[in-house]
This record gives sequence, structure tokens and C-alpha cells, in this order.
Amino acid sequence: MRNDLTIYDDMADRWWSDDVRWVRTLKNLVPGRLKWFDRHIDWQGKDVLDLGCAGGFMAEAMALRGANVTGIDPAAEAVAAARRHSRESGLRIGYDVGVGEALPYAADGFDAVVCVDVLEHVVDVNLVLLQVARVLRPGGLFLFDTINRSTLARFATVTVAEDLLRLLPRGTHDPAMFIKPHELHHALHGAGLVLGPMTGLGPRGLNRRLDLTFGPLPLTTILYMGIARKPVFTGGVTVC
Repeated sequence: MRNDLTIYDDMADRWWSDDVRWVRTLKNLVPGRLKWFDRHIDWQGKDVLDLGCAGGFMAEAMALRGANVTGIDPAAEAVAAARRHSRESGLRIGYDVGVGEALPYAADGFDAVVCVDVLEHVVDVNLVLLQVARVLRPGGLFLFDTINRSTLARFATVTVAEDLLRLLPRGTHDPAMFIKPHELHHALHGAGLVLGPMTGLGPRGLNRRLDLTFGPLPLTTILYMGIARKPVFTGGVTVC
């Protein structure tokens, strides 16, 4: 089975334990993403939606930067784990169970939507992006990462990461659902979002547990991240 999303609920009770290597890998991706995202947004006081929050790694990191965070994910057990951990950590984060194709939020409700390790898993990317655009305030940012549909990306994320090194459970990804950057650019444009800078994301070293650490890279051949903005319309003029 490919694109197996049951893994997030299966590991819910161990999400914050640090005793599952592939879950630690997901946690280790957060600082690398934020190293680049932080250049493009001041999180303090921003209303932020973490779309595809799983057990809350990204949501808590943004909350610690001063954002008012709401997380949503279809994995109910993972969301419950995220909710428990945020309470234990003294963080005020709202969590909901739901899917990106039908976000249960009012229009223009968020300053930013963050969507990492998600777009390559959803049923309808175009509908998700339309929903993102709907809930973003004018001038708001969409911050994302996903996997390029390339031969090298398939080899790195499936053959190596899943089958050989077991950095992720087998079946986590379906390479047919990976997204080429120009395809995502087209989908963002169709949703009324204006694509900004993009960069690669990948391994940068090892930590003391010999787990991979991650950060921005110049090549977008495998993983890539980027930002897009919802335009502001002023007096008939579009301002990005």
C-alpha cells in the first residue's frame, strides 16, 4: 500500500517519545524548514494555520515563536497526541480533525498557512490550494514544502529512505503523487496565489544520535520548499 496515512495514528502514543527513528526524522526536519521560513515571516502575533499538523512538531515550534497557532489533520489520534502535548507544554494551540479539501474555517481568517510534508499526500491538490487561498487574509503567506516528481526524488525518498535505511515506514509515499515545481506553480496560480521564492530542502549533517539533520539546499530536485502570497486588491490594483 502506498500513501499509507495510517502510520500517523499508529505512532500517536509515541509521537513525542523520541524512541521511533522515523518520527525523530520528521521532528528533525522542523528546524531546517524554519531556518528558511523565518527569513520570510515574523511569527509574533500572527494567526497561523498548520495544515497537516500530525502530532504537532511544527505547530509547537511556531507557537514558541509567538504565533497564534491552529492545527488541523485527518489523523484523529495524532491530533489527540498533539493536543495533550501542547497542554503539558503550556502552549495554547487549537487543534481540529479535518482535511485540507474542506477546511472548517471562515474566509480571511489567517495571516499564514503552513503546509509541510502534506501536498504529496492529499487527494486533490488544486482544491486544497483553493481552500488555502480562501482562509488566508489578503497579503497572507502560504509556506510549504513537498517532493519533486523526479527519478532522483523517487530513489531518495522511497528506495533509500523507506526501503533501505527505513528512515520512513515502507509505503509512506506514492511517487505518482509527487509534484513538479512547475505543476505546483500552475496550481497556485489557479488558486489566486502568487508564487515567491523557492529553495531545496535536504540533509545537512548528523546529530549525536546519528540521525540526519536538515536545512535549505540550492537544488529542488528532491525536496523543495517555498512561499506564495495572497494578493491585496486596492482600488482595482493588485498588490503582491
